[in-house]
Amino acid sequence: MNTSSRRKIIQGAGLAATGAIAAPVLAQDQSGLRWRMAASFPRALETCYGSTSDMCKRIGELTDGRFRVTLHAPGELVPALEVMKAVSGGSVECGQAFSSFYFGVNPAFIFDAGLAFGLNPRQQNAWMYQGGGLELVRELYAKYDCYPIPIGNFGVQMGGWFRREIKSLADLKGLRMRIGGFGGMVMSRMGVSPQQLAGGEIYAAMEKGVIDAAEFVGPFDDEKLGLNKVAPFYYAPGWWEGSAQMTALVNLKSWQSLPKAFQNAFEVSAAEANMSMLCRYDAKNPAAMRSLIAKGTQLRWFPRDVMDTAFKTANELFDELSDKNEDFKKIYVSWRKFRDEQTAWYQVADHYLDNYTFNALKRRT
Repeated sequence: MNTSSRRKIIQGAGLAATGAIAAPVLAQDQSGLRWRMAASFPRALETCYGSTSDMCKRIGELTDGRFRVTLHAPGELVPALEVMKAVSGGSVECGQAFSSFYFGVNPAFIFDAGLAFGLNPRQQNAWMYQGGGLELVRELYAKYDCYPIPIGNFGVQMGGWFRREIKSLADLKGLRMRIGGFGGMVMSRMGVSPQQLAGGEIYAAMEKGVIDAAEFVGPFDDEKLGLNKVAPFYYAPGWWEGSAQMTALVNLKSWQSLPKAFQNAFEVSAAEANMSMLCRYDAKNPAAMRSLIAKGTQLRWFPRDVMDTAFKTANELFDELSDKNEDFKKIYVSWRKFRDEQTAWYQVADHYLDNYTFNALKRRT
């Protein structure tokens, strides 16, 4: 693809820089190189925002302060859902992103975050770093002048908050639900009206009755947002994201201009954040779930007909998107082969052991 063609695609997708976005600080002064990073998640979410903030601090430590990256909350530089637009256009050097937000720009971006009924966080890391996934995703992002680096994982998602109980597939009909990306596309075919909202906007939309249901992350973050106060039923699992990887998007030219030592510091710090973010969620979610239930939250699991229909619809959409989108097809071939191999392997050891342990613990209580 030549430069002219790529520019037209970016402009058509709404990724061109706008005057409303603050200009970046590109100069390197005597105290070192300074970058700004636009966040997609609010500062109040100490897990996802906090792990990225720690990554930025770590970059400074590893470079003795010669390269510093400052994280800015949504709205300080750009709105939460416009991070990729700002990075692609060069208005900021880098951003904290969740690639499912950009499904409408190119559906292939969801491989960078996680797919319905797909890989778990361990498998996602394995595919990214050892299965060729990162190379494929970077090839895709290069078309939009971005360089992606994994910086965290939310883990398997919860299925979200509902004002009324979902007893069968029929109960989804007509629901207005905050869910974007591929999951929203599947839900749409199941009768739901999907809405794309930033995390900080969910509570108000639920409180005002603009939406009837909403998915976000899991117990710890959902309690932070107060979603239990506006809907009583909490569903599992979030089948649309068995892994929810968070990514640092770096403007490609800015990345290429970085000294190698600074690139290394960024990637080492990102790898640390990738591990620590999932650890934080795994450590904090159990207590948060107990707290929510104690406050009256009613935990539920999606009925079998909902799960069966979602599985069937998701796999039909994978095939449809592969037929329509060459980027999606190219990555899907690699991802599907890796998923199938992982599924066969996990049944040998992990799955059997986990299920035995869960049941044995139940019998003890």
